[in-house]
Amino acid sequence: MQTPAQRRIAHLDMDAFYASVELLRYPDLRGRPVVIGGRGDAPVDGRYAFLRDYVGRGVITTATYEARALGVHSAMGMMKAAQLAPDAVMLPVDFPAYRYYSRLFKAAVAAIAPCIEDRGIDEIYIDLSGLDAPSDALARRIKAAVREATGLNCSIGISPNKLLSKIASELDKPDGITVIGPGDLERRIWPLPVSRVNGIGPKATRRLQSLGIETIAQLAAAPPDLLQANFGLTYARWLVDAAHGIDERPVVTVSEPKSLSRETTFERDLHVRRDRSLLSGIFRELCERLAEDLRRKHVRGATVGIKLRFEDFRIVTRDLTLPEAVNDADAIHRAAGQCLKRVALDRRLRLLGVRVSKLEPDRGDAEHRPVQLELY
Repeated sequence: MQTPAQRRIAHLDMDAFYASVELLRYPDLRGRPVVIGGRGDAPVDGRYAFLRDYVGRGVITTATYEARALGVHSAMGMMKAAQLAPDAVMLPVDFPAYRYYSRLFKAAVAAIAPCIEDRGIDEIYIDLSGLDAPSDALARRIKAAVREATGLNCSIGISPNKLLSKIASELDKPDGITVIGPGDLERRIWPLPVSRVNGIGPKATRRLQSLGIETIAQLAAAPPDLLQANFGLTYARWLVDAAHGIDERPVVTVSEPKSLSRETTFERDLHVRRDRSLLSGIFRELCERLAEDLRRKHVRGATVGIKLRFEDFRIVTRDLTLPEAVNDADAIHRAAGQCLKRVALDRRLRLLGVRVSKLEPDRGDAEHRPVQLELY
């Protein structure tokens, strides 16, 4: 087994992936604030829709860096985003195009470093441990291959493990390369806020802040008994390991998921009635993203479920098993909506999630079409 010092794990994250794909089609929008989301019409004859004219319940799927600089971010309601960036151009999502470019960039990486863990449509982990070239040279080669195959930029973080590489890939975005070597944990990782660690969510971040722990360095120096008293033994141990850059998870190249889910924790607790339009848009977006995940993995599922976390941290789940397995957004949305009707929505919501389980291979429509038999 490789020791941590021998391991070399990369995390590759495509830069503003959906928006960047759209800019390939609409290069005149480069340098302008653009948001992707909703189900509007595509531009016709160079005439774009603007966020200031939007009326509805949609949410932002992603945005260009120019729009992000104005405060717009994913999962934000479009009506709120219009207040921040009224002149931003609005484009509809095009999942078939994003899947196409996802396949292209992953194939380009696999030709150089085949040990890949697929983490979604726009990110992968890559085990570089068995390759001879220096880390920065490999990163430049991979980035060049992705650029040649897709016309898109990506950012890469390289370290001895997945946890640090995930953080590193965000440090020099866009189009960055970040290698975490000796001394870089203390120099580049420890000054960051604890929320930058994948696995420390908003609730844990607030609790850590209440203990006077705001940076990863402060977390690394925190008394373990203090963390255990506030988070329990298992999570406290993980927090200590994460703060010290310890992560032994392997790069998993093949896995058979038992379920797939999408969930989001809100920046503020949302009121079921007053924030109904925003919640409806987020709910629809979760179903669409989950359907995309299912199709990308070529599976469908017969059980659809929801997960709710209320303002008092109470978690409620509901499931519905369908007569046939599904992987399209409309069917998931309908079933999840039925689950929602079985919950008393009497408190503000902190988190909303949708899940599909009882997965089976999606063999396409061919097996389900009637076949005309011939008599001999």
